[in-house]
Parts: sequence; structure tokens; C-alpha cells
Amino acid sequence: MRNGTITTFILLGLTDDPELQVLIFIFLFLTYTLSITGNLAIIILTFVDPHLKTPMYFFLKNLSFLEISFTSAIIPRYLYSIATGDNVITYNACVIQVFFTDLCGVSEFFLLAAMSYDRYVAICKPLHYVIIMSNSVCRILNICCWVAGLCIIIPPLSLGLNLKFCDSNIIDHFGCDAFPLVKISCSDTRFMEWTVIICAILTLNMTLTCVVLSYAYIIKTIFRFPSVQQRKKAFSTCSSHMIVVSITYGTCIFIYMNPTAKEKVTINKVVSLLISSISPTLNPFIYTLRNNQVKKAFEDSIKRIALLSTK
Repeated sequence: MRNGTITTFILLGLTDDPELQVLIFIFLFLTYTLSITGNLAIIILTFVDPHLKTPMYFFLKNLSFLEISFTSAIIPRYLYSIATGDNVITYNACVIQVFFTDLCGVSEFFLLAAMSYDRYVAICKPLHYVIIMSNSVCRILNICCWVAGLCIIIPPLSLGLNLKFCDSNIIDHFGCDAFPLVKISCSDTRFMEWTVIICAILTLNMTLTCVVLSYAYIIKTIFRFPSVQQRKKAFSTCSSHMIVVSITYGTCIFIYMNPTAKEKVTINKVVSLLISSISPTLNPFIYTLRNNQVKKAFEDSIKRIALLSTK
């Protein structure tokens, strides 16, 4: 985004009502604290507990890192704006925010696809699981998720760096986002808008195809299991991931693939807020509350800390 005469932007946020701003601040502060605490707990547990040294928890650890990075790129700045009344953000800070939110957001889709492939191998090819999902393969898949995210955001970001802002510097959003920035630009943005939409659709379609195919084979395999107990156990290992996938894809499809949603600025901002605050908060609880192994690891860690504190 090339700034001609404009060096700063003004973020309008969600509302001008002081009472609503207080409620939003409390809500965001609580969800952000829970998000950081929950995701950090998962990262620490996967490092210290030997029972969580499996591919599934390797990907979960990286998902938690992405969630922390994504929400930290948006929420603290908005909390600062509400608390101080300072809605001004510099041009460079805005560019950095767009880069990190887009990179983390896109990379998360590819990581969710990699996690669905991991579940496919675990259920459909259990005898070859250790060989197929080796440590090196998991690391390569994780790196590929980041590289894919970077490759997806480079074309629209490169075009965005050439945008001029000369008439208005008021962003009708609580953070720097592609569509609000395009809306106030005085450049011809048609090509960039189509690039953003195409990149978003490509990301959603590629990763969703992988997820759907993986779970199609998983469900097909599960129904072949002879006992009901085996089916329940197999479904329980996938249920948390399926819930997270549904929440993530549902909200993003609403924003990028629903034409009317882009026109309804308020709805767009509210959905964006849910993505940046609620989803990162729910994810660790969805994975831990439905997972006995993680709960046991957490209980063991608490016991070890209590034992050390008594010595």
C-alpha cells in the first residue's frame, strides 16, 4: 500500500457508544486471555508430556501457535484503541497487521487439511501410520503449510503495496483488512479485488477438498468396523477436528463467498471479530475437553507442579 499524502489510518472500530465499548473491551480481554492461556497450555503440554509426542499433537501444537499469532496480531491493538481512545494506526503498522493476519489465517487452512490427512492415515491405514506420519513427514507438512500460506498472500499483498490513499484515511473496521482498505483507496482496485477473491476461493477449495476427501474415506472405513465401540472410538478421535473445521470454514465462507456479506459492513466486522476472538478461544477447549489423553497430561502436569512446590 503506497501512501501518497496519507501516513496514518483511523480505525472506526465496532461502535462509538462508550457503554458498548466497555462491554466489548471486557469481552475481548477475557476471550484473548483464555485464548492465550489455553493455546499456551497445549503447546507446553505437547513439549513436556511424552505421551503427546505423536503426529496429531504435533499438528495441534502448531495450530495453537497459529491461533496465538493470529489473535495477537489484531486483538491487543483493538484493546489499546478502546482503552486509550487512540484509533490512529500508522501505515507501516497497518501493512504488518495485514501481513501477519493473512499469513496465519491462510496457513491455518492448510494445517487443518494436514490434520485431516493425519486422521485419515490413523484410521484408514493404522498399521502404516508410524511409517507414513514420521517426524520428518510431519515437519515437512508443517513447513509446507507456512510456505503455501505465504505463496497465497504474496500476489494480493504485492498489489496492495501499490495502492494509493489520497481522499480518505478512515477504515471502517476494528483492524486493517483487505476489503476496508480497498474501499478507501483512490487507485483502480478491480484487479486486486478479484485477486483477493480468487486467492481466497483457491485456498478454501483446495483445503476443503482435502478435508472432505479425507473424512469421506474415514467415514467409509469407520462404518466397516464390526463393533459399535470401535466406531465410537474412531469418531471420537475425529470429532474435535471436525468441529474446528466446521467453525473455521463456515465463518470464512460467509465473508469471502457470500456477495451480500461484503456489502453489510457491520455483519462483516462482527464475523471478523468472532474469527479473531472466539475461534482461537474455543479451539483449545474443543480439543482438550473431548480428549482424555490431553486431560490426563494436564492433570499429571498439575500434580508435578504441586509436588515441586511442596518440596
